[in-house]
Amino acid sequence: MALTRSPRWFAKGVADLANSPWPPTLRGRVWLASPRLISSPEPPTFGSSFGVLSKRAAAASSSSMAVSLRWSPGPRSLWDEPLAISVHGLAPAQPVTLRASFRDEKGELFQASARYQADAGGQLDLARAPALGGSYSGVEPMGLFWSMKPAKPYWRLVKRDVQTPFLVELEVYDGHDPQPTKVMAQVVHERGFLGPGVKRIPVREGSVRATLFLPPGSGPFPGIIDIFGAGGGLLEYRASLLAGHGFAVLALAYYAFEDLPKDMKELHLEYFEEAVQYLKNHSQVKGPGVGLLGFSKGGDLCLSMASHLKDITATVTLNGSMANVGSVLHYKGMTIPPLGSDPKRIKMTKDGFADIVDALNNPLEEPNRRSLIPVEKAESCFLFLVGLDDHNWKSEFYANEAAKLLQAHGKKKPKIICYPATGHYIEPPYFPVCPVSFHALVGTLVIWGGEVSAHSMAQIDAWKQLRAFFHKHLGKD
Repeated sequence: MALTRSPRWFAKGVADLANSPWPPTLRGRVWLASPRLISSPEPPTFGSSFGVLSKRAAAASSSSMAVSLRWSPGPRSLWDEPLAISVHGLAPAQPVTLRASFRDEKGELFQASARYQADAGGQLDLARAPALGGSYSGVEPMGLFWSMKPAKPYWRLVKRDVQTPFLVELEVYDGHDPQPTKVMAQVVHERGFLGPGVKRIPVREGSVRATLFLPPGSGPFPGIIDIFGAGGGLLEYRASLLAGHGFAVLALAYYAFEDLPKDMKELHLEYFEEAVQYLKNHSQVKGPGVGLLGFSKGGDLCLSMASHLKDITATVTLNGSMANVGSVLHYKGMTIPPLGSDPKRIKMTKDGFADIVDALNNPLEEPNRRSLIPVEKAESCFLFLVGLDDHNWKSEFYANEAAKLLQAHGKKKPKIICYPATGHYIEPPYFPVCPVSFHALVGTLVIWGGEVSAHSMAQIDAWKQLRAFFHKHLGKD
């Protein structure tokens, strides 16, 4: 079932230079400088799930000493976990402003704020009280997280080191002033990516460069290979969070990492086959097959793996393609060329951003069919998660056409879930939405699509859907 939310206006998004899903070139725009590091302020005072006043808050007003913040389940949580947030000790019907903020690993600030009013007893529960404006409106218990925006334009949140948490500071201000100054209470909450008992194991086996995450317990566990888009490197945050839900997850790099190729002009499916066999044969992985999870370019790599390799049981793509994109793909003497594109079909928005959704050629027309992935050969079950406002490429079209190919060859109809007002970067829950970022291969800022509220709700639902799909088809006990 598609998740539907009312559209809301969103501000310009965030960027990460490392993620560029496909390679048409648009000349004339050059990224000139790396982001400037921002030094962190003095460490804030840490609170517990029942709240602690910081020195700054205590100094702000002696009358605020009775005000406290409460976080549940406690002073720390995983990034994909929902929280219960409440404020206690306010005056009856007191107007307050709540603000949440944190800095990423580059020192860049993310923040959100909302105006609230306490109830007749001086209590404020975000699960029941509507926000009266600010970064969002209405009853949104996690609104202070999913509505966060970067202070630096076009900056995308990426977690590189999953062994350290983000420190999220929540503040309560008196009144509804646009720039409130009177801090009544303040706590810091740790939002982590490596759950209790989850093991992180660097993998350097043969040519495979990856990190394996194992859940707590004796196992064996259902195994999943997690592959990101065309940005390169090794991203672990999705795999580490997924391992907390009972899966053995292999976060796989395929270029621009250690001794792997520096670019992705040519990829070899034998490398991915080696990764499949490594995971399948691991003593803590439950067979007989493994699952695949791929985003963007990683999505078409997963389709190619499922179509040509053995031991693939379940495949999930997040806004993937049905054609090989961005690189030549080799396998046992066979060569699949990348789908061509026409930069002339790139449109510029009134804000000066590139809209690249029409740039790729139609893979169903000759001579582009040479790039088409033969999904009809796959023995895997499929789940396609699609953002209907994806401006990177035509994800809905690719999912529907892949389904037609499978069914035309007698294969089971895949599950397709489409999310209205949802763009390209479908991340784990509560990640800030990335509607615009710099595309290193295109050479300019591009729009990815998505409306903040709807896209955020889609991320929550997609996370539930893919976990349920893998649990079902990988046979978790």
